[in-house]
Amino acid sequence: MSIANEAIRVVAEDGQGEPSRESLLEMLRLLFTVSPEQIADEREGEERITALVREFLLTTNINTDIDGGSLAEKFSDSVIPDNPSEVGAYINQLAESVVAHSTHISSPRFVGHMTSALPYFVRTLGKLLIGMNQNLVKVETAKALSPFERQAVAMMHRLIYQQTDDFYAEHIQRHESTLGIHVSGGTLANVSALWCARNNVLRQTDSFRGIDHDGLPAALIAHGFTGAVIIGSTLIHYSFEKAADLLGLGVKGLIKIPVNNLGQIELPALRQTIAECRAQRLCILTIVGNAGTTETGAIDPLAGLAEIATEARTHFHVDAAWGGPLLFSQHYKSKLAGIEMADSVTIDGHKQLYLPMGSGMVLLRNPDTAAVIEKHARYVVRAGSPDLGCRSLEGSRPGTALFLQAALNIIGRRGYEVLIEESLRKARYLADAVRLRDEFELLTEPEMNILTYRYIPARWRKQAADGQLTTADNQAINRINESLQELQLRSGFSFVSRTNLEHTRYGRGVPIVALRVVLANPTTTEEDIDAVLRDQIMLATCYDY
Repeated sequence: MSIANEAIRVVAEDGQGEPSRESLLEMLRLLFTVSPEQIADEREGEERITALVREFLLTTNINTDIDGGSLAEKFSDSVIPDNPSEVGAYINQLAESVVAHSTHISSPRFVGHMTSALPYFVRTLGKLLIGMNQNLVKVETAKALSPFERQAVAMMHRLIYQQTDDFYAEHIQRHESTLGIHVSGGTLANVSALWCARNNVLRQTDSFRGIDHDGLPAALIAHGFTGAVIIGSTLIHYSFEKAADLLGLGVKGLIKIPVNNLGQIELPALRQTIAECRAQRLCILTIVGNAGTTETGAIDPLAGLAEIATEARTHFHVDAAWGGPLLFSQHYKSKLAGIEMADSVTIDGHKQLYLPMGSGMVLLRNPDTAAVIEKHARYVVRAGSPDLGCRSLEGSRPGTALFLQAALNIIGRRGYEVLIEESLRKARYLADAVRLRDEFELLTEPEMNILTYRYIPARWRKQAADGQLTTADNQAINRINESLQELQLRSGFSFVSRTNLEHTRYGRGVPIVALRVVLANPTTTEEDIDAVLRDQIMLATCYDY
């Protein structure tokens, strides 16, 4: 029996069968007190959770067959219980209503999204992180994890920028320097990068106190601009729409340049757009390059973008949330040539660094870049303090850089190199498997480890092979692929995602529904890849009439 239940049993109750205030206080005190009894009770709960996790991770099916509406009904009660309840009973409720119906993301046949299996050690370290409950906003609440995080960020900075030993010796623990900002994910990393870019471009002058003090309208007037824009390709992540909104530009201030058939930004069109912006006296806050688009893994010509950004005298940001870990591979890092010239780079830990959710980062080439977003308070992050919260959009936050540091040490550079190269090998295997099957059409060659293709029903296969599909044909095939992807999800045995592409061989303006596979899970085998295709062929038999 739990100590909370024991407290309920032994303390006096009032006349209506409700725990008295004294008994409630005793129960709550026991929840927070470290004692032999509490430790034993905690161990019992941990054993139950460990069993649940083990059962979940060993599950074969990716999804249960419950529909979304029925699942939502399980969580339709909004009444907060009056009294504390027994922990074990609550864990049992979680097991039945949440764990049982959660998506098995770590399955080797869940190959549709950028989240996959985790190394086992992060589950162990997760308990340590929660147990210490450090708050990285301030050194007073994270004495050791604050310099520890700075070290982890510096390791990633070195991976990208390859500065000298003297550079890192000077800046790793220098309070005034910021080699990067650790945040909860790629979206906040991109927002933070653009926040730094905006404040640096529209910074203080002799007659202007800076955008952070006077705001965007006054900043534009002071610097002689009529407006401000962010420029990237049509395939930039939707987080940049959030950033444009938050930074006061509106989505209208996000200019998207067309891409070629490889999904790369068209540099001549970019140069023309920059010229037009200059003619209209628009401030270009930043030029964004993709290092692994979400849809197809396409990589922009980063060196060319860096050159253009230098000519335009503007900030160059690279969104490498997905593709940044290519830098671990001696064979493939050349795909990211030019990334070292970026003013800022986003990498998302929960993708190809194999970290839990909540570990993203933006790395900054210049250690002084983040000074323009620094904020202070009298009671915390005071001026001149080493507190990490002074140059971060987030205030209180957990020390999830512990997972990053652990992975960099436990997996190591060569370990990541092997993981990355194996993922790309499996993507090429899938591409070949798709090409060898008449049922499918390869839509994009894998630049990294993301692949798009589609199912072609029998009655259109000859036209597809001859390049003779009409718009009506493609529309019908689109509907079939949408249905196929949804049917595969409901079947629960395997999973791929889907997207719409407009840079295929069928030309711009012809949206093609694509089945999208992400091959990052180290446990996915060639047999699993073949099984995913077999499932699709089997499920699609109803469309072959």
